[in-house]
Amino acid sequence: MKRPARKRSASSSAAPAGKKAGACDAPLPPSGMNEDFAQAEHIFATAIMRTMTPEQRMQRTWIDGRSMQQVAAEFIKPNDRLSSYERLEIYNRQYWFRLVDCMYEDFPGLLAAIGQKKFDSLITEYLTCHPSSSYSLRNLGSRLVEFIESEPQLVAPHEQLALDIAQIEWAWITAFDGEAKPALKQDDIKGRDPDSLTLALQPYVTLLELAYPLDDFLISLKKVEHLRTEASTGSSHCNIRRSCMPLPKREHVFLAVHRCDNVVYYKRLEPEEYAILKGIDSGKSIAGACALALTDAPDTAAHVQKLSAKISEWFATWTELGWLCI
Repeated sequence: MKRPARKRSASSSAAPAGKKAGACDAPLPPSGMNEDFAQAEHIFATAIMRTMTPEQRMQRTWIDGRSMQQVAAEFIKPNDRLSSYERLEIYNRQYWFRLVDCMYEDFPGLLAAIGQKKFDSLITEYLTCHPSSSYSLRNLGSRLVEFIESEPQLVAPHEQLALDIAQIEWAWITAFDGEAKPALKQDDIKGRDPDSLTLALQPYVTLLELAYPLDDFLISLKKVEHLRTEASTGSSHCNIRRSCMPLPKREHVFLAVHRCDNVVYYKRLEPEEYAILKGIDSGKSIAGACALALTDAPDTAAHVQKLSAKISEWFATWTELGWLCI
């Protein structure tokens, strides 16, 4: 099962690493704006990257408590139509809406699961705590999973579902443009002792143990969204909405999110297959990783033989897909 890949767009401006939106350690410019250009640029960036109010307006006070009207007037000139504050607010809103749009693009499944009102609140809180810290918007949602874990009330009553969706949608981004190392070849391991041989998984492969069958859910959502887009550009009225998507029922699923030929795929895994891959990913030897598949297996010769045949098939598949590397 696959989800078509799409290109990521980059941010033209971002907060310095480790800084929160609105943080500024440079002294404020005095009236007359006689400060160095770099300092003025830093203050301007701080102003436009601040979190907006719930009404989607620029905050009325600066970080030191002064009126934002006064601060804006110190480094932006008004014109015949807009005040200094209003001109600055345009940039603040453009920047904030671009971040919000990026989160909508990257986490459509999460939006469908918890609804727009909760989603808007969630990403507002998230972006306030974890503003952009990279020149690229690709990494904007990289900490959303840990944020949901720390603030589960923001996605209640769908805490586990939301957490699972955030994991798989971030895994999709990782699979799309994650690093690829030279894939394993048969000659690389020929004659090697499996008790001491260690391999690695490609960085773009993510292994997930989920409480919901989200691969099917996200593929269905993509189809609905495609139909909605087609209908909205035609003459017929479109009544398809994200909220019409039924939420998946609980089902214990093991999944690998990966790419092949520049297309992102979801691949279901058997529990023992997942255990071996997790062992490889954690640095265990091939023998040690394979032993994990036998942990809860019946101790019978027939089952061990059957599982051994499966393991051989799995390794052949992983090698063909290019998942394994040295």
